[in-house]
Amino acid sequence: MIPDHVTLVEVGPRDGLQNEKQPVDTATKTALVQRLQDAGLREIEVTSYVSPKWVPQMADNAQVMAGIRRRAGVRYSVLVPNMLGLQAALAGGDATRPDEVVVFGAASQAFSRRNINCSIEESIERFAPVVAAAREAGLKVRSAISCALGCPYQGEVTPDEVEHLVKLFKQIGVHHCGVADTIGVGTPRRVQAVMERALKHYPLDEVSGHFHDTYGQALSNIYACLELGIHTFDTSVAGLGGCPYAKGATGNVATEDVVFMLQGMGIHTGIDLDALVDAGGFISGVLGRPPVSRVGRSLLTKKGAVFA
Repeated sequence: MIPDHVTLVEVGPRDGLQNEKQPVDTATKTALVQRLQDAGLREIEVTSYVSPKWVPQMADNAQVMAGIRRRAGVRYSVLVPNMLGLQAALAGGDATRPDEVVVFGAASQAFSRRNINCSIEESIERFAPVVAAAREAGLKVRSAISCALGCPYQGEVTPDEVEHLVKLFKQIGVHHCGVADTIGVGTPRRVQAVMERALKHYPLDEVSGHFHDTYGQALSNIYACLELGIHTFDTSVAGLGGCPYAKGATGNVATEDVVFMLQGMGIHTGIDLDALVDAGGFISGVLGRPPVSRVGRSLLTKKGAVFA
C-alpha cells in the first residue's frame, strides 16, 4: 500500500516566510524559488495575495511572481483569501499568473471565528465565488483545512468536524483537499482517522497532508499517511515557518528531513537532497539562524558549516 513515489509541495517561500519579522527582499525570495526548483521541487507555493496590512512580508507578491524564472513541469501556487486576492493574482496576466490557488478554512468553529470572524459555513459561502472564478480562469484550486487535529481555542477536533469541512469544499468545486495539523498535536492513528474521512470524498491523488512538528510527530504522521497510500505532502525547506497559536511550535516539517526519510524507504521524490540542503542553508543564512531541519544541519556541518 505504501507508494513508491511521493510528491512534495514546497511551502517555504509562502507559509515559511510569511511570519518572519525581518523583511526578506524580493530578490532573495525569487532566488529561493530558483534553488528549490533546481533541487527538483515541482510544486512550489510561492506567495500569498493578502493585505500587506496583515502580512507585510507578502507585500511584494506580484514582484516575486514576475521575478521567478518559470520552468516547464513546475506548478506555482499562491494563497488567496478572497475575491480581491484572486483578482490581484490574475491582474498581471501571464507574467504573474499562478497555476494553482489555495483557499483555506478551519475545521474548528472556534478557530474560524477567532481567525476570520465568521463561522465555517460563512467562510465557505465567501469562498464559493472565488473558487468558481478560479476554475473559470483555468486554475486548479487546492484547499487547506487547518486545525484538523486540534485547535488552540477549542481543543480536540473530531473526524466528523473535519469531514464536514471536506464536504463543504467539495460542494463548491475545490479540486484538492489538503488536511493540516496546524498546531502539531496529531498522532498517527488520529491522523489516519481524519485522512480516511477525506478519502471518502476525494480520490487518493487529490488528498495531501500538512504537518507541523511542534510535538515531534510530523514524520510519524507522514508515515501513517503513507500506509493509507497518500503520496502528497506539504513541506518547508529548512523547517521555515511556525504556528503563532502554539507556544514553542517549531513549525512546518522540514523538506530535507522528509526527503531523507523517503529516500531511506526507497521512495522516489525526484529531489536532489544535496541541492535541497544547500537551498536550506541559503535561506537560513539570510535569516541569520541555523536550519530547523536536523538533516540540513547535519549535512551542512559535514560541508564545513559552523552553527552556534
